[in-house]
Amino acid sequence: MPTSKDYLDFVLEQLSDMDDISYRQMMGEYILYFRGKIFGGIYDNRFLIRPVPAALKKMPDAKRELPYEGAAEMLLVSDPEDKDFLCELLEAMYEELPEVKRRKKRK
Repeated sequence: MPTSKDYLDFVLEQLSDMDDISYRQMMGEYILYFRGKIFGGIYDNRFLIRPVPAALKKMPDAKRELPYEGAAEMLLVSDPEDKDFLCELLEAMYEELPEVKRRKKRK
């Protein structure tokens, strides 16, 4: 079941206090970026983030879920309504997020 646009809008509103949040739609789901780095996504109306050490520290009891079959586990944000927590979480995670790999153009 693809993610609803309403749920995407809700999550983006919760992150609206952050600078430079963007997203990209991919096969009915959404990849989320913070300052150009992928920090998570929305899959089947679930807000999932990468399990970097800072996220694990801030969310030690977070449930691990697969965004889709064959993918690496991510952490479920169980309380996406806490805007202050989300801002703190992203700021803490940022330095630990890998840089986005750029694809080489085909000739």
